Amino acid sequence: MLPYLFLLIEVTLPIMKKIYLLVLLFSFSAFAQKTVFEINSLKLKEKRTISVVLPPSYEKNTDRKYPVIYLLDGDYLLDPFQGALTYGAYWDDLPEVIIVGIYQGNNRYDDCTVDGIQGVPFEKGAQFFEFIGTEVVSYIDQKYRTSSFRIIAGHDITAGFINFYLYKENPLFNGFIALSPELAPKMEMRIPEQFTKIKTPIFYYQSSADGDIKDIREPVEKLDQNIKLTSNKLVNYKYNYFKNATHYSLVLYSIPNALYQIFEAYKPINSAEFNTKIMTLESGYADYLTSKYSFMATSLGIKMPVRMNDFKAVETAIMKKEAYDELEPLAVVANTDYPTAMLGEYLMGVMYEKRGDYKRAGKRYQVASQLDPIDNLDKDLMYEKMEEMKILSDKK
Repeated sequence: MLPYLFLLIEVTLPIMKKIYLLVLLFSFSAFAQKTVFEINSLKLKEKRTISVVLPPSYEKNTDRKYPVIYLLDGDYLLDPFQGALTYGAYWDDLPEVIIVGIYQGNNRYDDCTVDGIQGVPFEKGAQFFEFIGTEVVSYIDQKYRTSSFRIIAGHDITAGFINFYLYKENPLFNGFIALSPELAPKMEMRIPEQFTKIKTPIFYYQSSADGDIKDIREPVEKLDQNIKLTSNKLVNYKYNYFKNATHYSLVLYSIPNALYQIFEAYKPINSAEFNTKIMTLESGYADYLTSKYSFMATSLGIKMPVRMNDFKAVETAIMKKEAYDELEPLAVVANTDYPTAMLGEYLMGVMYEKRGDYKRAGKRYQVASQLDPIDNLDKDLMYEKMEEMKILSDKK
């Protein structure tokens, strides 16, 4: 039997490999579209390789615009960023974004050339600075459906380089992820100074570790101290210092921390937010919800309807507080975001039911039954509620 088994494996194994590869490629394409191409840079007078990863919904949601994350050292930072973003988006903790990896390879040190006295991009560094700002970003904005929210990230020398965009009066980027940044001269003083002048929201993340390179770690710690002395509510700042991590391993610790810091407002309402922010309200529950999503739109460039999970959370709070009149403004939000769905009419039905006005409640449930089902609300439930309201009305 052994020769037969060996022969069987020898014959079927290549077929199995082919099938596996087909499934693997199909699965990957279902999650993201990755394109690698070259840009012929007028600033650098050479071609540069760029990689763009589009989110899974890009082709289907043709009216949607996406935030963009630009990665220096894209040749090795793209994969860990994509992994963290894919995982976070799966649970809807992080939004779908467009990822742009700028490959640098052996050019990274020339790309980040800095004047040692003035502490600003110099020669090739100045050209690379303009290449990103005037060529790469412009190309991506023209070719893809991008929102106005941009993040830029880098590691060591490129992490220090991204800080130069903060020196502008109106920074090109809204979020900065500096992984063990190698700071240019005077940078630990200039960045805090710039933060005092910021007039639009900025997210800034930096990290280091006990096993980081000493000449990098100490200026970063000084920068951290100086930033904490500034006071500007428009600057959302976080510094992570990791123990038992090196200059290279801290990257994997940092990326999810940075992304969750920047996209904190995107997350669905969780138990902590429910208990500390929503259950403490006396009124204005619908206003809280609209403010949450308005902030996402204005600060993160993410426009989306209110999640059903968040509607349920706010409805639960209203019911627990017996603040039934608050259901009406919540229904207005529902009808705005889901005009063809039964959610809004259902909420109005619940409000009248809790008031003891069973006839009006029944009419609202009847109207809801003619609209589109949504989440766990369907026609059968509306019919049940209509019958229940009729019985209660007759008793009354």
